[in-house]
Amino acid sequence: MYTVKETYLTLQGEGVHTGRAAVFCRFAGCNLWSGREADRAAADCRFCDTEFVGAPGVGGGRFGAAAQLADHIALRWTGQGGERLAVLTGGEPLLQVDAALAAALHDRGFAVAVETNGTIAPPHGIDWLTVSPKGAARLAVTAGDELKLVFPQPDAPPDRFEALAFSHFLIQPLDGPDRAANTERAVAWCLAHPRWRMSVQTHKLIGIP
Repeated sequence: MYTVKETYLTLQGEGVHTGRAAVFCRFAGCNLWSGREADRAAADCRFCDTEFVGAPGVGGGRFGAAAQLADHIALRWTGQGGERLAVLTGGEPLLQVDAALAAALHDRGFAVAVETNGTIAPPHGIDWLTVSPKGAARLAVTAGDELKLVFPQPDAPPDRFEALAFSHFLIQPLDGPDRAANTERAVAWCLAHPRWRMSVQTHKLIGIP
């Protein structure tokens, strides 16, 4: 059984694949925060900006089999030509994503990307793995395609992750009332540490989900 908050076609707004068409499938649930505001202050992740609890949104629901969910995702792809991309996100998608779902999406012509907090090992069949560390939470995933660090985090300085085996290292300014200051600090970090690239949440800038 897969519990999905929402599924929709959009452009990837962050990271290396910014601007690429993709079907986003947001899974319900997370292991670092309940999603309830009353629990945020004590959570391992306190700055989440996505809705992953409560009644299903557009394209959400419960799916009893991998093939059923893969068909649901495929119906949302309306592009012509090019490689299909499904981005599995959350919440924490690896609480639910398994090898059967990855295989079912491959059968329907999709490359499979996962955006995870890195505390749960991924199944086989993931084509692009993005890890976004959260605070002091221990990483179970120390290698992948993209490490995307929300910055600044007092318990997660960038140099803590530089020895890990990722192909790309990105800094993403923490959104909120201090976004301008956080962006300035992120720019300074990338200029001083060229291994890191800036990741901007372009979907928020252009007004798409």
